[in-house]
Amino acid sequence: MTLQAVVIGTSAGGVQALSQVLPRLPADFPAPVLVVVHVPPRLSNSLVDLFAAKCRLPVKEAEDKEPLAPGTIYFAPPDYHVLVEASGTIALSSDEHVNHSRPAIDVLFESAADAFGPELVGIVMTGANSDGAQGLRAVCAAGGQGLVQIPATAEVATMPEAALSACPDARTMALERIVPALEAMIAR
Repeated sequence: MTLQAVVIGTSAGGVQALSQVLPRLPADFPAPVLVVVHVPPRLSNSLVDLFAAKCRLPVKEAEDKEPLAPGTIYFAPPDYHVLVEASGTIALSSDEHVNHSRPAIDVLFESAADAFGPELVGIVMTGANSDGAQGLRAVCAAGGQGLVQIPATAEVATMPEAALSACPDARTMALERIVPALEAMIAR
């Protein structure tokens, strides 16, 4: 498998969960990492500053029409869906909320599955609704890999449980095992 991109979705408890994963990515990690965290629409994106200080990879807010760069972590801006176009560029959308959320995890995962197919990894972490479940199903249906935080270890298990119901082939794992799993996929 050639890993072309990683998409991550999380909600309630997500900052703590991401703090156990993103800083562990090595400085030479070759794929772009796109992250959706459900944040209130009027908040400025403090996640970028928070994670830029912790991570070895560059961290930025996703921008419309921006080509994806390898080894870069992109956070969805508040109140915008993030999509990946077939050309490997980012598209932002202010379309209707999906699962009561904008940005929505499903929107990112489904568009990334269309763009990257079997060369995509989708990761669903802690959260309080079912956003990400249909998106992870799309990732797996396109031949990509699905990883899900072990529900019992999630601050809120609803999102990982929904993802596993929608995509039973996804692998569950502890947060600290996610980066080694990604590195093993790259090494293959």
